[in-house]
Amino acid sequence: MNTPKSLGFTTTILHNDRQKEIEHGSHHKPIHTSVTYGYKNARDLAEVFQGKQSGYRYGRQGNPTVSALEDKLTKMEQGVASICFATGMAAIGAVFQGLLRQGDHLVSSRFLFGNTNSVWQTCSEQGMELSLVDATDVANVVAAIKPNTRMVFVETIANPRTQIADLKRIGELCRERGILFVVDNTMTSPYLFQPKTVGAGLVINSLTKSIAGHGNVLGGAITDTGLFDWANYPHIAANFRKQAPAQQGMAQLRAKALRDFGASLSPEAAHQVAVGAETLALRMERESANALALAQMLEADPRVAVVHYPGLPSHPQHALATELFRAYGALFSFELKPEIDCFDYLNRLNLAINATHLGDTRTLVIPVAHTIFFEIGAERRSEMGIADSLIRVSVGIEDTADLLHDFAQALAG
Repeated sequence: MNTPKSLGFTTTILHNDRQKEIEHGSHHKPIHTSVTYGYKNARDLAEVFQGKQSGYRYGRQGNPTVSALEDKLTKMEQGVASICFATGMAAIGAVFQGLLRQGDHLVSSRFLFGNTNSVWQTCSEQGMELSLVDATDVANVVAAIKPNTRMVFVETIANPRTQIADLKRIGELCRERGILFVVDNTMTSPYLFQPKTVGAGLVINSLTKSIAGHGNVLGGAITDTGLFDWANYPHIAANFRKQAPAQQGMAQLRAKALRDFGASLSPEAAHQVAVGAETLALRMERESANALALAQMLEADPRVAVVHYPGLPSHPQHALATELFRAYGALFSFELKPEIDCFDYLNRLNLAINATHLGDTRTLVIPVAHTIFFEIGAERRSEMGIADSLIRVSVGIEDTADLLHDFAQALAG
């Protein structure tokens, strides 16, 4: 008998739906739009509700199309289970809604996506302690930990300044202390990096970004890597303790965060994400190559003050990024010399689009301090290293020569 060969990343995603029987020989899981699910035997319905047999109860809690996507995401992240949400922010919100309580302490990187920063401030206003630290050095995380620390949260590559957390050593610290390590993998994507390799217990992805990849659908996901011991987590409700320890965390998140707060991913959106995910690897390779070429060109230009991109040797965490990531990603930011107005520069670009988003097939640019990070104020921006002239670039799949020409001609004025 032939021994099954281990399949590559893209092959696994492309053929994952077909590993289970699909109607009419379809290559994709169909879009199941039903909200309700009927059972001929009422006892079966009761057993589904009690978790004694598999099945669907109600569209807010699960759907066959969404389940197929969750299975793909679990394989992408080498995990044991995933839960999809309507947006990436819903997935992040689910972490504190489902797992944290008043009096808990959260340690987080201070280099955060703006809306994540807002969520953590809400946590603190509702009675949880928050410590924002420079997570590029594990020593800062160690110094912040308290007896009531329940969770450490970081992003792989920070948006927009591209700082990289000390991922491996933070993972080792969390494992030693029995603390849940949560990693937002959105900026790298499961193709460039799997946080399980550094000890993450939960992985978050904004499906809206690189996984879907075309700027046409919202979604988010949490994946359990299987590394965290939920039996020792103090906030698992008694009814979820009846399940195997490995299932307790996701069972509580699906009930307390997805069901109770209702941020469910629609089957139509799940289908769009699943189709987009098939080309994730191809897009990330092209986007990463384009980003590196653009960052190198801009860094060499005397009219550019600084470029923040992990692929450049000048980046403080370049060696770490080279060790951990398959490539350096599609996101970078740069600051122009004072004599060049950032708005004038952006308006001279022809291909790059002035828009807020990341992980699109098209190259997008935005003046960070004046838009997505305006609300947090000048003091907080200064703490995060966000200059008034900072321009964030989410690099797309355009022909490299065309992008280089566009960014160069805009510098010429």
